[in-house]
Amino acid sequence: MPRPPSATTGTDLLLYLLLAAAGIGIAGSSLAWLFGNLASAVAGTDPWAPYQHPEQTLLHPHQIWPRLPQPALFTGCYVLPTLVLLSAAVLAARLWLRFRSTSSGLAGQRELAPLLPRQIAAKAIDLRPSLQGTKPTDVAPDDRGVLLGTVKPGKTEVRSSWEDVILAIMAPRSGKTSGLAIPAILRAPGPVLLTSNKAARDAYTATIDARAKVGTVWTLDPQQIAHAPRTMWWDILADARDLAGARRLAGHFVTASVNESSSGDFWSTAAANTLTALFLAAARDRRPITDVLAWLASPADRTPIDLLQDAGLDAVAAQLQGTVAGAVETRDGIFETARQYASCLLAPEIAAWVTPPNHIDKVREFKPAEFATGKDTLFLLSKDGGGSASAIIAAAADAVMRAAVIQAERDGGRLDAPLLAILDEAANVCKIADLPDLYSHLGSRGVIPMTILQSYQQGVRVWGEAGMHALFSAATIKVIGSGMDDADFADKISRLAGDHDVRTVSVSTGESGRSTSVSMRQERVLPPDVIRALPKGTACLLATGIRPALIDLKPWYRGRDAEHLTAASATATAAITERATAKALHHNDVGAAA
Repeated sequence: MPRPPSATTGTDLLLYLLLAAAGIGIAGSSLAWLFGNLASAVAGTDPWAPYQHPEQTLLHPHQIWPRLPQPALFTGCYVLPTLVLLSAAVLAARLWLRFRSTSSGLAGQRELAPLLPRQIAAKAIDLRPSLQGTKPTDVAPDDRGVLLGTVKPGKTEVRSSWEDVILAIMAPRSGKTSGLAIPAILRAPGPVLLTSNKAARDAYTATIDARAKVGTVWTLDPQQIAHAPRTMWWDILADARDLAGARRLAGHFVTASVNESSSGDFWSTAAANTLTALFLAAARDRRPITDVLAWLASPADRTPIDLLQDAGLDAVAAQLQGTVAGAVETRDGIFETARQYASCLLAPEIAAWVTPPNHIDKVREFKPAEFATGKDTLFLLSKDGGGSASAIIAAAADAVMRAAVIQAERDGGRLDAPLLAILDEAANVCKIADLPDLYSHLGSRGVIPMTILQSYQQGVRVWGEAGMHALFSAATIKVIGSGMDDADFADKISRLAGDHDVRTVSVSTGESGRSTSVSMRQERVLPPDVIRALPKGTACLLATGIRPALIDLKPWYRGRDAEHLTAASATATAAITERATAKALHHNDVGAAA
């Protein structure tokens, strides 16, 4: 087949090199002539010389300016032209890297422009009233959006906007906390919420000191992950004073205890209805949630039914009455299931965090509505697995985000500054059943969720195939890290990245001489094996309306304040160890005394 113009042979390459050398020579001689004349004019030694042939100007400049001192002659004809040519080459290379269309099929800086400093700053001005009237160049980097990393190749920061919702799927120890969560927390301009099942040497210890300098730090630690003293309490029934709120609270306890496949069976549904009625009765009468445990232990107790009737909730009271008056075996099965869902509240040290304190306890009440308007930080810590307090953690995170949405509506539609909700270990300690639905509108309210999962299947286990697909589709920013050993998911990402044209050059030699032909074939932009083998610290970025890109994460320990943050993290970790040791000694002393 005929060789297209883009085909390159050894002869073509030699021709291009000769043309490039000639161009550099002409440019160099022109610059040497210009700077030589300028140097002569400054020194006042020789008249302005007409333009000479390149070899004359470069090889024999002393013949053109015979009276010009040797240092000035050397500087004008050689040093300055060389510096100009090198600067032009560097500038041209940077512009080429920035605006070239990548043959790999991945997005380059031109395609990623909506996420790069200039455009992301302009978008921040549009989204945040407090930035109105500010020039894009004057917008502080941390006010532009959530830092995701830097574009490859190069060091230009890539940020999501203040209306993007983020989903990160990264294997353990692939940089999801150090490269995403911690930098986002440290740079957040508004309130921050973090869920986690770890404390020492993690996001909690790395950020608590820095966040304490910008606002109040609240730590909800019912299972003593960080052995934090109880200096706060949260009224878990505050939003359960209507049927919708009570149903959402009951749903958190159900979702924390069952997986998606069994959440809709008879027993879980009936237990959820019973918990809804009991939560509603307790909330309407301003009772603590621990009263619900007493009612669950005594199904024949008519107190919750009477409270619901007194509140005018006759239909809910009738439903609860029907459950109580039903077949004993069915009633006991429903109440036993409900007791299992609420079992974490049996521990007094857990229930104390969500019930009104005694007057002698010096603890503050955490109010989600006030949190949404400041720069405070809320750490929600819980263990995963059976008996955990993950239902409380999910309920608290949900309450904060819903309160933020209500506040945004009062502020004209959006929060300013935005609330950043980092749901780390979301599938273990923060199972919000309708999180995929929330993703569709949270970003438009200035509530920015960042859900971090260890694998796609981990999300499927919580939200089911349809729910996880909805969450994945609704996320406008998706960050896929290293260690993806799920072949189906890796192939899904590969298919989403699409194909690109690859040129294949074939050279053959025959009796008539040597011939070259070029053919085009399509190849995956990111084959599944490449996705699986992404190096640590590298991630695949899928942003709405932009081709896939590879970015370098920007871990906190490589930042300018790394030394200070490392010391603060070590201090916070030592404090956790000290509190844990003191608690163990106290328990031993109590046991010995007994």
